[in-house]
Amino acid sequence: MVKSEENSVDRRNFLKIAAGSAAALVASAPRVGAQESSARPSHEQTSEEAKRVDAPATERTTETSADNPYTQGMAAFVSGLHYEQIPQEVIDRIKLLILDSFGCAIYSVDLEWSRILMRTLQQLDSSTSCGVWGTSLRLSAPHAALVNGTLVHGFELDDIHRLGVMHVGAVTLPSLLAVTEIRPGMSGRDFLTAAVAGYEIGPRVGRCMGEEHIGQGWHSAATVGVFSSAAAAAAALRLSKEQTVHALGIAGTQSAGLMAAQYGSMVLRMHTGRSAQSGLYGGLLAANGFTGIVNVFESDYGGFCTTFSRSHDRFNLAELTSGLGTRFETMQVSLKFYSCVSSNHTTLDAIRAIRARRSFSVDEVDHIVVHGSQVTVDHVGWKYRPAGISAAQLNLPFCVATLLLDGNVFVDQFTAQKIVDPVRIALADKVKVVADPDIMARGSEFRQMVRAEVFLKDGAVLTETVETPRGSERSFASKADVVEKFENLAGHVIPAGQVAAIREAVLNLETLPDSSRLAHLLTKQ
Repeated sequence: MVKSEENSVDRRNFLKIAAGSAAALVASAPRVGAQESSARPSHEQTSEEAKRVDAPATERTTETSADNPYTQGMAAFVSGLHYEQIPQEVIDRIKLLILDSFGCAIYSVDLEWSRILMRTLQQLDSSTSCGVWGTSLRLSAPHAALVNGTLVHGFELDDIHRLGVMHVGAVTLPSLLAVTEIRPGMSGRDFLTAAVAGYEIGPRVGRCMGEEHIGQGWHSAATVGVFSSAAAAAAALRLSKEQTVHALGIAGTQSAGLMAAQYGSMVLRMHTGRSAQSGLYGGLLAANGFTGIVNVFESDYGGFCTTFSRSHDRFNLAELTSGLGTRFETMQVSLKFYSCVSSNHTTLDAIRAIRARRSFSVDEVDHIVVHGSQVTVDHVGWKYRPAGISAAQLNLPFCVATLLLDGNVFVDQFTAQKIVDPVRIALADKVKVVADPDIMARGSEFRQMVRAEVFLKDGAVLTETVETPRGSERSFASKADVVEKFENLAGHVIPAGQVAAIREAVLNLETLPDSSRLAHLLTKQ
């Protein structure tokens, strides 16, 4: 035991030393002139303010590179990032990702859980500083972030970073849009820069924790999502590196989200909203001198990584700053073209491919076996029992049955009637999901890889292997496909003219003089 602990300590020290150079490189990146303006307090101003805060000296913590090189490296990237540093392909991609998230959110406003959340908060909140997308409702900034983040994830339509195992737009954009409304004047270029900061930070935390994080029962979009939200808010508020360290530390201690919510509860939808809200709190509080956990990732006791992994070595701190500023995780975010959890998409693509080669009816099916990772088995391979729409959307056998019966798995396939349909349930019972050692041996990058086998009653066995789903980072959707999905979803709720105005504003964000215009377009007037 002692030897194991010593090895673990040596490994952590090595990672800290290795990250020191990465943090230094990120910290030395040039800043755009506007970010050196009085809008961002200087170190001297921050120190002077600290003297005026009536708090014990032990609560005015400062960070050192020996204690928190990874947290500092991430904070330096967020505070130092400017538009000109971002490759054009990343700018083009994030505009499409933003448009997709807005469509997902606007579609969700009329769903039962969305109405309950909005009605409840309206009873508690008389503030009107920020709008709820797709509605005329206005709430306080934190409550608007909570609702908007919930709306984006409201019907399992939103993006996914597969290796980070998180929905990025749902946790990043609500806090960012809230800042544009309470601090108007942010240009479209600065908006895009802050969005990229959020899209880069959260997925790296997810990669650090690995697929075991969700395997242990944590909803990664919720637990990891707070860091994307805090990063976007910090960048939008133009916080210094030191303030951003605190914003991340404040957000990290609010991290929560249990995967048991997937078995038929409304609260699953709210996980991303809470993360968006927590990150916004992190940015706003840090801007006013409130302190957080400065070594939120590195702390041996009670740190994010050690606590959520229940270990000192089942995570990789180097992932936090690896390639930061040169390799953009934004390009690894996938979009969904099925209205269900992303772990189901490869199987649905496989079934579609099999049927395209040889058409068969539902009556011809004897049984179906889906070979995948253990995470896929645990996450979506359980026996289906009607327990609400979210349970149906997160259950692979039900989604396979739905595809075979309806030819699609999108918003119209999940109704109160269909999720209890005995014919659909009987067909779902013919689908078995099993762990495949060969697939698991390929590592987390192939977590969603499947080999689907359709056994027909005439003895034929039809097989298809799919590594990554349609719309993934390896075969990303075309601009036309993303626009079509946005227009389809948003068109359920708002007029065509408003849909077109949002589309044009997002696709030309870099030209907007004030991004609060976008927040205005997203709400009903």
